[in-house]
Amino acid sequence: MINTVTLVGRLANDVDLRYTRSGTAVGQFRLAVNRTFTNQAGEREADFISCVIWRKAAETLAKYARKGSLIGMTGHIQTRNYDNAQGQRVYVTEVVIENYQLLESKEVSEQRRSNMSTPATFDQPAKEQTTPVSDASNPFSEDANSAAISDDELPF
Repeated sequence: MINTVTLVGRLANDVDLRYTRSGTAVGQFRLAVNRTFTNQAGEREADFISCVIWRKAAETLAKYARKGSLIGMTGHIQTRNYDNAQGQRVYVTEVVIENYQLLESKEVSEQRRSNMSTPATFDQPAKEQTTPVSDASNPFSEDANSAAISDDELPF
């Protein structure tokens, strides 16, 4: 049997991080995944998929990802049920995340969030990022700085 899910989308909300009675971290969130087609009005729709992540991965994701963060993840589908306060049986289908990767830099994520909170201005050119390389003809030279990565660029 195969039960494997691969998703790429944006967090629809911040990760809701909680702890079980035994102290195990569990995070819940919804992932917005765009559909590949448009509706009759020509608009692209999205599916909002319920996800759950456990232990240290849950704590790390809650720390570094926010609503709107672009994330790729793999996991499996799980169904469960419970009786709510009214005595009705509730069925839940969710993706249990096993691995994930943040797909945008911290700077891009922060810029997108700041753009969402301020009005857009289209008359300013986009800021161009360049990476200094000491010897363009030999990227493997000892003094080449092309592989240098700052701590701010790391997702963890």
